[in-house]
Amino acid sequence: MLDALSLLPDSIDLAIVGAGPHALTLVTHLLQKKKSMRGRFLVFDPSGIWMSRWNHQFAALEIPHLRSPAVHHPDPDSFALRRFAESRADELYPPYDLPGTRLFQEFCQDVIRRWQLENCVYSAQVLQIKPLNHQRQPRFCLGLSTGQTVTARRVVIANGGGIPHMPEWVSQIPMGYPSDRLLHSHQVDLQGLQLQGERILIIGGGLTSGHLAVGAIQRGAQVLLMSRRTLYEKLFDADPGWLGPKYLKSFWAEPDWSTRWKMIQQARNGGSMTPAVLTKLRRLERDGRIRFYEQCQVSQARWSGEHWQVCCDNAAVHECIQHQTINRIWCATGSQLDATKHPLLQDVLEAYPTNIVNGLPIVDECLRWRDCELFIMGGLAALRTGPTARNLSGARAVSDRIVHKLR
Repeated sequence: MLDALSLLPDSIDLAIVGAGPHALTLVTHLLQKKKSMRGRFLVFDPSGIWMSRWNHQFAALEIPHLRSPAVHHPDPDSFALRRFAESRADELYPPYDLPGTRLFQEFCQDVIRRWQLENCVYSAQVLQIKPLNHQRQPRFCLGLSTGQTVTARRVVIANGGGIPHMPEWVSQIPMGYPSDRLLHSHQVDLQGLQLQGERILIIGGGLTSGHLAVGAIQRGAQVLLMSRRTLYEKLFDADPGWLGPKYLKSFWAEPDWSTRWKMIQQARNGGSMTPAVLTKLRRLERDGRIRFYEQCQVSQARWSGEHWQVCCDNAAVHECIQHQTINRIWCATGSQLDATKHPLLQDVLEAYPTNIVNGLPIVDECLRWRDCELFIMGGLAALRTGPTARNLSGARAVSDRIVHKLR
């Protein structure tokens, strides 16, 4: 960890924004291909440590294991995690050896140690990326939360970039309700919550809402789970065919960017739950601990002294929910990827305009922004790499493209 007291150089070759699994994957792949890059890059993250946000989210939602099989992880060696888990087979969950949360976290720490990356993360948030038009070599000035600035020849944005999405009806609620009684899922931390006797409305039909429901019920709450469509189960975010040429061949051959965007939406198909989580919830439904409101949306909510009163747009269940006192509302409604709203891309967009398709930028084959040395990772790179761009499997595919250019 490098903090604000550490000596920050005036300029660096490569700045990486974010210290999550995508950034870690990029760095290990880069050093594997070009050892001389060691010492020529810095990673910037408010926490100052690798994987901080990832680990916090898994702990906050009490997620027992990953959704991705053991071959997907930040090390360049696909079998590294399996070897690490040789004596811990009970921490690889069926049916495809899904790593337990603790196993994966300890493996990532091992990756950081083996690749000697402990002192690569500078403890600061990047607040601004401003292009500098030097005649010979354009550069970027990074403004940090510490008040410092650093100049970088090349920049990789690897901090996810998703903006938490709240349903339309939330903005219509008059202010005055306790702030902890209506939260987006990324704000919920199950650890330490006392929910005995409370009734909680969870909005969303994805895996996050499933984890929240299980955690709330374990703490003595009664859960109402509302989703716009019928809940359905799916083992992975996207069909495994998207990991290779089976589906990607036709995706890469598609010249129309809008059609590619539609292919991405169809492949991910909104939120889904794993068979294990949905089976657990159905069992809890039989025990009377959870009630499902499917094909239903909130039309109005208001805070009434000590609880929420909620109306929905489905006449069949409207009366049922309207007269229930609800203590908390949690919105597991995902995040939006939109380059035009990404705080770090505002100056870049102004200096180097590029086409945006439904929030996703059109970048080159190496995921480089038009006319400059800025690269993007995660879901923002999906128009080039496909629907798994934001996943661990996508991190490897994205890293290979960027490393090819950085070398």
